[in-house]
Amino acid sequence: MGFEVAAERYARFMGRYAEPLTPFFADFAKVSMGHRVLDVGCGPGTLTRHLVTLTEAHLVAAIDPSPPFVETVARRLARVDVHTGVAEALPFADNWFDVALAQLVVHFLADPEEGLREMARVTRPGGTVAACVWDAETGAVAPFWQCVHEIDQDAEDEAFLAGARTGDLVGLLKRAGLRKVEPDTLSVRVVHPTFEDWWEPYTYGVGPAGDYVKGLDEPGRTALEKVARHRLGDGPITVTATAWAARGTVG
Repeated sequence: MGFEVAAERYARFMGRYAEPLTPFFADFAKVSMGHRVLDVGCGPGTLTRHLVTLTEAHLVAAIDPSPPFVETVARRLARVDVHTGVAEALPFADNWFDVALAQLVVHFLADPEEGLREMARVTRPGGTVAACVWDAETGAVAPFWQCVHEIDQDAEDEAFLAGARTGDLVGLLKRAGLRKVEPDTLSVRVVHPTFEDWWEPYTYGVGPAGDYVKGLDEPGRTALEKVARHRLGDGPITVTATAWAARGTVG
């Protein structure tokens, strides 16, 4: 899956939606000053940066499997404890954090339940594990896949990824052993001034959508761009993106 990309390209593709989502998600997870917090699947550090403003940099840790993202976080946030690694094998001691968060990452884990179980392991009893995932039908990339399905009905979109449907994320947290699991929905509204501003990041090869575009030949890509422009217009284009969120208590 295409996440071995420059941090700037990821930011243009998903950061434009993740950044406005971040404060809502951190508030939902109840992060506050003095908390020791972990950002799992930190990407280039969108959530990590916000966590530093809520607590203190030396209390924040972050981990991601993508070396370019880890290098970016380490360079920009020098006091954050950042690691290259996966959620399913976290390099942290038991009961170390007050809050562990996974923003827009659970659906891309090789084993989502094990990843959440690991997040619970490294979080103290009574602490919080929280995650959010774009809704399959109204998430940030939903308009793209709707365009794809106009010309390729059998295209495999992101609807069946873990946590992307009603109740999925809650079920994952419960099966991972979290107690008092609470759901919510978080929404952001992003305005793209032009069609090109919306479309170009899909050509960067980021995530399943980027992989799909990358796999098209030139006529196929031109056809998809034409369908998207006809459907969405020249701009401005408003994307209202909804994410499922869930938080649970450890112990």
